[in-house]
Amino acid sequence: MHSFGYRANALLTFAVTILALMCAIASVSDTFNHPTPSAEIQISNINWFQKQPHGNDEVSLSMNITADLQSLFTWNTKQVFIFVAAEYDTPKNSLNQVSLWDAIIPTKEHAKFWIHTSNKYRFIDQGSNLRGKEFNLTMHWHVMPKTGKMLADKIVLSGYRLPEDYR
Repeated sequence: MHSFGYRANALLTFAVTILALMCAIASVSDTFNHPTPSAEIQISNINWFQKQPHGNDEVSLSMNITADLQSLFTWNTKQVFIFVAAEYDTPKNSLNQVSLWDAIIPTKEHAKFWIHTSNKYRFIDQGSNLRGKEFNLTMHWHVMPKTGKMLADKIVLSGYRLPEDYR
């Protein structure tokens, strides 16, 4: 007969193997999900657009953000982190990204929303490159699963322009 320790070891090893196999199957099942999220961002007001004393441009925006991210949620989704970034180019840098707003969506029920907000984080350019500048607002999301790898993607919304003059 086998000892109690040997039997416990065999049972524990078998249980851990089955758990690892279930986690692998869960991760693979998410690859078959093809989400179709949608988002729209409208700039309702430019609260201020000023040059700071040390020469940098600063902008405060009011935005209406509408999104339906419910398709990002599966049985394996723990939460979704989203953020809106302003993206533009300058002579010094081909891509500048400034995070304006973020949120954590904990459940599918909260994934369809409309919010009116000002930028949560300061929109500052290192220099005076923002006057009359065209920029994109991009909604990025990171799907955090219960098990498996994290999924990240974005929707780029173009056609925004800052005023020529400071306010």
